[in-house]
Amino acid sequence: MNTVIASPSVRALAARKGIDLESLGRSLGRETLAREDVEGAGSKSTVASQPAGDASYWEIDHSQYGPVREEPMSRFAQVAAKNLAAANALIPQVTHHDEADVSTVEAFRKSLKDEAAEAGVKLTALAFHVKALSHCLREFQTFNASLSADGKVLILKDYVHIGIAVDTAYGLTVPVIRDADRKGIFEIARDIADLAAKAQARKLPPDAFGGASMSISNLGGIGGIGFTPIVNPPEVAILGITRARMQPIWDGEAFRPRPMVPLDLSYDHRVINGAEAARFLSQYASLISEPRRLVL
Repeated sequence: MNTVIASPSVRALAARKGIDLESLGRSLGRETLAREDVEGAGSKSTVASQPAGDASYWEIDHSQYGPVREEPMSRFAQVAAKNLAAANALIPQVTHHDEADVSTVEAFRKSLKDEAAEAGVKLTALAFHVKALSHCLREFQTFNASLSADGKVLILKDYVHIGIAVDTAYGLTVPVIRDADRKGIFEIARDIADLAAKAQARKLPPDAFGGASMSISNLGGIGGIGFTPIVNPPEVAILGITRARMQPIWDGEAFRPRPMVPLDLSYDHRVINGAEAARFLSQYASLISEPRRLVL
């Protein structure tokens, strides 16, 4: 009896590669497998399973310094840690920082509150961020791409799928909003709420994962003034968002209080250069500052 959840296409790919999904699921500590898991099977770098530097730094009897207690890392957390370590070690990452005025988007969002309620939608700022990112990915094709494993071929994608990092009790998971560039704000907001609810209940289907053009890590509901998100391969960039805060902004005549949201764009420097990243995030900030451009 199969204990691993995988779509028929993923099972077919595993069969062609001679990979046993049950064994792969156990090794990854997961019940749900996507195409990326099968494609990456057997090609993990040793960096993913070994701590960097001298192992003696970790092999310490901490109890000699005072009371301690041990808490086992969950299998899910162990797998996530290995993947993050591998991504951070193998990808030359740079983070570009900017900010955007969200006064207009907040006013626009509030003006749609009654209409959204009638449609049964909770319209959050994140829906506008997803829409803005989808516009930018259409305009800046290098960001909507993946680099081949040997680093010789850039795979440009003619679709726009956005990964949304969701913090759950069992760890971070990144379900995907499909064809975000072809969806309206209400539809995107509905997808966000649906994926987040299923993630919290551990009921995300296999096809909710994999194939993202780029991901968003949104810490706006928690706090912070910026961070450096780690690129999630095979993507070549990731956008971090933190909490908007009121700042005095010069409008040419006087300083005016404006809500500004910090934006943090981490990217693979093998594919994207600094000038491209600056232009990308500048365009993104412009779209967020003028949200009606997103819905027209």
